[in-house]
Amino acid sequence: MSKFKKKVNTKQEIPTASMPDVVFMLLFFFMVTTKMRETSINVEQKMPQATQLKKLVKKSLISYLYIGAPKKVDQFGKEPKIQANDVFIETKNIVQWVNSEKSKLDEVDRDAITVSLKVDVEAKRGLISDVETELRKANARRVLYSANQKLEL
Repeated sequence: MSKFKKKVNTKQEIPTASMPDVVFMLLFFFMVTTKMRETSINVEQKMPQATQLKKLVKKSLISYLYIGAPKKVDQFGKEPKIQANDVFIETKNIVQWVNSEKSKLDEVDRDAITVSLKVDVEAKRGLISDVETELRKANARRVLYSANQKLEL
């Protein structure tokens, strides 16, 4: 006879005692690292299509201007408007807006600010030209026109 007896009923269970801790750690991680949308877009955005696109490396230097017809037609009318952050602005206020956006950046990066124009396809070229003129006055020389990739068949 042997001295040691073999156990017949061995159970191999996975310990789940620390499972809630792991779930809450993942939950807090995603809550902290996820960036919510900063602005709510109040203008129509049907982006034009382009064949050649280029990605930017440093996105912290980009400030966005949205140009298009307002979504709330009864409140703001049908004419295309300029939206900066969460408010509608006129073309004469663009210089002031650029200066406030530059003041948010470090002193070294202030001249490297890029203004991204997200323009609706239906917007008039005259309004875009006025915006470009005001950007030149504000010494914001880097202008980016946002577009979607054109699919070639």
